[in-house]
Amino acid sequence: MSGRVHLVGAGPGDPDLLTVRGLRCLESADVVIYDRLLDPRLLDEAPPYARRIYAGKAPGRQALRQEEINALLVRHARAGRTVVRLKGGDPFVFGRGGEEALACAAAGVAWDVVPGISSALGVPARAGIPLTHRGVAAGFAVVTGHAAGESEDGHDWAALARIDTLVVLMGAAHLAEIAALLIAHGRPPETPAAAIERGTMPGERVLEGILATLPELAEREGLISPATLVVGEVVRLRESLAGTVSLAEPTSPASEPTVERRRAAGRTP
Repeated sequence: MSGRVHLVGAGPGDPDLLTVRGLRCLESADVVIYDRLLDPRLLDEAPPYARRIYAGKAPGRQALRQEEINALLVRHARAGRTVVRLKGGDPFVFGRGGEEALACAAAGVAWDVVPGISSALGVPARAGIPLTHRGVAAGFAVVTGHAAGESEDGHDWAALARIDTLVVLMGAAHLAEIAALLIAHGRPPETPAAAIERGTMPGERVLEGILATLPELAEREGLISPATLVVGEVVRLRESLAGTVSLAEPTSPASEPTVERRRAAGRTP
């Protein structure tokens, strides 16, 4: 008997942003191996009998090493179980989903990926910041903020300083270094910039300023992870958009949770 591994992207935080296919995978899971930055309500969508295994990583510590996670995926799938690897954002955007897919492929285990809304896209959007906008920004780049300023991080800061819109994930701890590097490589200090804390989740907070002073603002306001940094003229659009965006729930009957609608209609897989 052979099992299967689903690499499921849970989206940027709000559980309503999980895809329909991701929900169906959760509903069929025998094992869920999940990360830290997930709304716990998502785990309720797995069957009561499903085993839930925490594999989260916090700054400076990790519940399971990546090699251990890979081995768990393979072992449970080979035992005939349906395994959901539930990851924040998108599995293939700084989520090590590629490493897990390669481990499954090398072991001959069936796998698939369920794309999720990356925090790089979803968090600025919900905060009222379009990453591209006609006449303002024709492109964007997404990088990780880990190890900013170290030679081994592989970033071409001169190239990044020229990008219309730059999105930095996992950069809260290195905000000052990131700003200094961009300015040193030609980004104007007065470039609009924003740091979005707990994007799409309860308690979301947006700090707006300019690149030169955003690190000072973040320190004064006690910015904490997870936070998404956006640098570029598109940040100015938030002034017009954020005050008018409506995050109200859809009206009934669409306001009922997706899973409840499908159960009521007798269509739960």
